[in-house]
Amino acid sequence: MTGILLAILAAVSWGSIVFVSNKLGGDENSQTLGTTVGALVFAIVVYIYKMPELSTVTWAVGFVSGLLWCIGQKNQFGAVRYLGVAKTAPISTGLQLIGTTFFGVFIFKEWQTTASIVIGLAGLACIIIGALLTSLNQGDDKGQKKSQKEGLLILLFSTVGFVTYVVLIRRFNIDGWAAILPQAIGMVTGAFFITIRDKPYNKYAIRNILTGLIWSTGNLGLLLALPKIGVATSFSISQTGIVISTIGGLFFLNERKSKKQVWIVLLGCLFIIIGGVLLGLTKR
Repeated sequence: MTGILLAILAAVSWGSIVFVSNKLGGDENSQTLGTTVGALVFAIVVYIYKMPELSTVTWAVGFVSGLLWCIGQKNQFGAVRYLGVAKTAPISTGLQLIGTTFFGVFIFKEWQTTASIVIGLAGLACIIIGALLTSLNQGDDKGQKKSQKEGLLILLFSTVGFVTYVVLIRRFNIDGWAAILPQAIGMVTGAFFITIRDKPYNKYAIRNILTGLIWSTGNLGLLLALPKIGVATSFSISQTGIVISTIGGLFFLNERKSKKQVWIVLLGCLFIIIGGVLLGLTKR
């Protein structure tokens, strides 16, 4: 039960960051840099509080994991420019779930019984159906279709970064408390080199330190949940937070187009919640 609650903490935190960063302003470069600085501040406080033992493997794996996350997050922020928050969040979630579930089930063998496999796949299917429903367009013109293709390509790069950042920590069984600081240093390093050409040292980067603090809360929840309930279940539950970002995009960022679209999106959110509950049942 503790692992599921930790994954839900990640869901609430991560479900808020795309929406929050969009409200705080800035392009994907200042958003990424600000988020990583916030993550580093959080990591330093956690390290001082917990003082975990950091081995060479923990430093190396955590640092590389942070670099990979940076690739994922920058491209996710970049996709918002083409797709909007209400579309980027669910599509990104669906792609990430396919990747993490593959590793969790087929590589780490996390669903051992027939019942857990059936329930888990049903839950995953619900989340993917929900993600598809929330990402549906109505009456796209050619310009919008082109933008969507560009946004989807960017999200593919984002997915590779996000999936490998989680799987790497699980593969080497890195303790969540110990992973935070090396990971944050890797994130800041990656953000610096990825964004250096654009010089995103502005007020928006400073504002998005808040995004980093929110993200870090969810990240700690996920890292602590991984050894308790596994990659497939913990990551899938953590992604149900897209309900927050999707509804936030529709009602607070004015991305909605019609009443029909709103109802379809809300139906998609319902599927996502049902999927999260089913995935939680695989670890009862």
